[in-house]
Amino acid sequence: MRRSIAEVVTAKKRLEMQKTRLGENIRTLEEQSRSAIDQDREDLAKLVLERKKTNMLQLQELDKQITDMQAQQDRLEQTEKRLSTKVEEFRSRKEVIKAQYSAAEAQVRIKENVTAISEEMASVGMTMARADDKTEKMKAKAQALDEMINTGILTDYTSNKDDIEGELEKIAVKSSVDEELAKLKAEHAKKRRQTTQAVEQPQGIEDDKVREKGEQEKEEVKVTS
Repeated sequence: MRRSIAEVVTAKKRLEMQKTRLGENIRTLEEQSRSAIDQDREDLAKLVLERKKTNMLQLQELDKQITDMQAQQDRLEQTEKRLSTKVEEFRSRKEVIKAQYSAAEAQVRIKENVTAISEEMASVGMTMARADDKTEKMKAKAQALDEMINTGILTDYTSNKDDIEGELEKIAVKSSVDEELAKLKAEHAKKRRQTTQAVEQPQGIEDDKVREKGEQEKEEVKVTS
């Protein structure tokens, strides 16, 4: 657009230069026509005036062309201004769209990351739930096997003890329990005897004092007699 404006301005300048030369020619021809009249050369003056008229017609045509060129230049400049405004608006809009696109892209990445994390957490949760379920099943199975082994339904092949050793161990445990129980009973009976003696001892001391006093009174009676 600016190149076109420059070309129009250049063409207008050339026309204006031609107009200036025509104006100078017209003034020269006017002087020549007067000089011819002064010399009584009417025929020569007539020829000079015809050339002047031709130059004036060309000058009028140049004025028209220059006016058209100026109008074209004005239109091009106005168009260039509007286009410049549109280009600036487009650039601003481009920057806005670019910023909006970047923001939208960032939001999409954030949501994708959140979604991936949520899916990963859900997967981890499911894995943990399955692990907990397997653990509970294994615990229940172990308890059931222990109960079956204790009741004799199953034999514990993981133990190095045979049936006889197991029975002897049970007897030893029962004997140890019986001894411990007997010991506790003996300690309890001893405490009861000590408590009973502590209660009966004051009464025996009182009886001794009464007997001693009676004997003293008897002695006094004997001495008096």
